[in-house]
Amino acid sequence: MPLYFIGLGLNNEKDATVNGLEAIKKCDVVYLENYTSVLNCKKEDLEKFYGKKIIIARRSLVEESNEIVENAKSKDVAFLVIGDPLVATTHMDLFLRAKKEGIKCRVIHNASIISAIGITGLQVYKFGKTTSIPLHCSCLI
Repeated sequence: MPLYFIGLGLNNEKDATVNGLEAIKKCDVVYLENYTSVLNCKKEDLEKFYGKKIIIARRSLVEESNEIVENAKSKDVAFLVIGDPLVATTHMDLFLRAKKEGIKCRVIHNASIISAIGITGLQVYKFGKTTSIPLHCSCLI
């Protein structure tokens, strides 16, 4: 059973990608991480739009409990993150713990504060060190 790490984007329930929405709809258990950022809608708006009951994942549930990993051993589980799912180290820690337990993890990226910084008129490079990994492949054309 996979553990999906799904980025919700930066605004509301409609910012999830099509891939993210499809994954959410097929999951048995859906968690919403709610301590690294704030979404501009209520949990109830997410539940209505996605057609799923959502469990709020506070910091202690993600970092100190193994509930999410244990559920992913026998169920399809979604871990919803405002922005992009792998920007915070706490989310990467959960990802690595799940992998260590042999759980298949699937990441569905979305816009994050890192990519949205362009709205300021400045480049992301002005806010600290970043790295681009150029692809050397003719298949991108």
